[in-house]
Amino acid sequence: MAFITKASIQEVNDKLDAVAVVSDYVRLENKGGRYWGLCPFHNEKTGSFTVNPDLKVYHCFGCGKGGSVINFVMEMDKLSFPETIELLAKRFGVGLVYENAGEAVKEDGRIRHNEEFYELYRRVNGSFQHFLLEKPEGKTGLDYLLARGISREMIEKFRLGYAPANRNWLHQFLLQKGYSAEFLAETGLFSEKYPKIAFYSGRIMIPIADRQGRIIAFGGRILSGEGPKYINSRDSVFFKKGQTLFAVDIALPQIRKTKEAYIAEGYMDVISLHQAGITNAVAPLGTAFTDEQAKLLRRWAEHIHLFFDSDDAGQKATVKGIITCRNNGLSCSVVAGGSLGGEGRGPPSAPKTAKDSADILLFFGPEVLKKYAESYILDFEYLIARSKTLFDIGGSEGKAKAVAFMFPYLNTLESEVSRDACIGAIADAFQADRAAVLHDYRRSNSHSDKNGEDNYTVLNRGDIAGGKGPGEEFPQNARPIRMNEELFLLTVVSVNIRLYPQFRVILSIKEIEDPAAKELFVALEECYINDEAGMDNLLSRISSSSLRSFITERSSRLMYQANPEKLIADGVKRVKQKRLEGRLTEIVKQIRITKNGTSGASNGEIVVGLDELLAEKMHIDAELRRLKEVKE
Repeated sequence: MAFITKASIQEVNDKLDAVAVVSDYVRLENKGGRYWGLCPFHNEKTGSFTVNPDLKVYHCFGCGKGGSVINFVMEMDKLSFPETIELLAKRFGVGLVYENAGEAVKEDGRIRHNEEFYELYRRVNGSFQHFLLEKPEGKTGLDYLLARGISREMIEKFRLGYAPANRNWLHQFLLQKGYSAEFLAETGLFSEKYPKIAFYSGRIMIPIADRQGRIIAFGGRILSGEGPKYINSRDSVFFKKGQTLFAVDIALPQIRKTKEAYIAEGYMDVISLHQAGITNAVAPLGTAFTDEQAKLLRRWAEHIHLFFDSDDAGQKATVKGIITCRNNGLSCSVVAGGSLGGEGRGPPSAPKTAKDSADILLFFGPEVLKKYAESYILDFEYLIARSKTLFDIGGSEGKAKAVAFMFPYLNTLESEVSRDACIGAIADAFQADRAAVLHDYRRSNSHSDKNGEDNYTVLNRGDIAGGKGPGEEFPQNARPIRMNEELFLLTVVSVNIRLYPQFRVILSIKEIEDPAAKELFVALEECYINDEAGMDNLLSRISSSSLRSFITERSSRLMYQANPEKLIADGVKRVKQKRLEGRLTEIVKQIRITKNGTSGASNGEIVVGLDELLAEKMHIDAELRRLKEVKE
């Protein structure tokens, strides 16, 4: 098995840009020398996630999660440490050196070399494209796409292809290219029951890529015969339907630029929107819009436009999508362009209304689709209108149901001012008494804890080493680490690890009593002995997760990096003074006992013991005077 050399790992850590790396996952803002954003590890609407670009660490004050940027990428992409180093090395142009290089293709049943998987999918997709554009077998698929109004430019942009009806060709073809049968069985391209039979046949092939543009799965649309209209690749270590969005790689530049994204219902809807110039459109993958997908978009976007089908299923998906957006810190609107009649751009057979964006493109063209997509209403207005269509608000029972339909939306609002305004608007919309609406809303929530107060406890600053002020919240299951002089001193050294060589000369680990401070001291010494620099190496040598979180949290505070030399000098003096004072108290006590025990006796050894105690007392008194005389 090959191992990446320590020098290569250090070079990657030295060259990586912490803010650039984390910004691929979280939208960051510079505030006071630190970068802040919404935590990707838990739901929050006010950013408590911060990145320290100098130390290359992150910490969330809300959930307590923290660590090095390398660890962050591992967490976000579910990669092993070597895979993460390889990914970052490629990004920052570091040539990795390996020790004991050799073939290693599996690790716990997982394909070890991701690049082999990505390369296979790239090649297979190239073959699908060739069939669609160049081979007679693919003419049916090409004709279908062109008939749907999809341009050749979009076909090439989205790398569309065609899987031949012959389900045996792909396995034979890949074997001839040197792939092993064992490897192919793990790729998801073949039937689980019949590993030589291709999973896709006779379908238009739509590649699904990650945000880096690497193909990780396929969607296939049937053209004739029986079977589901669309099928997606099975979930794998590379692909999770509920955590992936179609076209995110293509849409990402525009999403970053506008901080907005369109959510459409399917593949063809997204392709149609891009053809109309709405290039920040993406879609779920055969499932409802999920929390995980919303969190993914929240890394780059602030606002979502929902553009689902106009049928009943699409309207239900819209309502759920609104709640999903709001629960994940995204504002939301709904495309509601209304009637398309009178546009005069479609054929006589064109409908007055279209079910989805693909139909609008087909019957009315890209300009009308773009205009339609840019006609939207706020989510609250949509829900009011939807509620009025679902319930008979002429009667008291229907009116009560219509009002209650709005309560889940109210629960997503963080601001009491916004919630109060919405309650008033609901009362006006349904001609209901405002106090009655408020009463029903409070009663509906009486048995639920929307804000999760039962899951948290309030601790004072001195009670837990998380650094939050009085009245702020911490998880109840967090193991408290109490701040003291020793831990403060070792924390300053840890945050300014370059100063450890000087520090270890003036203070020894024997002078430290606090267990957490001792663990830090040991980790620092191990880094020093092994010539390992950087916070990443230090954190990797700390076994306590609470202590790691403590250090990453403290590293986000400027006070630990402001004049650290003085902080360390003062801290060493306080630790030494406290230790000497403690020892002096013990000696005075022992002297008193010894004197009482030797009254009238001539035991030479006891007298010598007393002399030693007195001599040590004089030495400690002198040391304490010296420490107190040292100028601040």
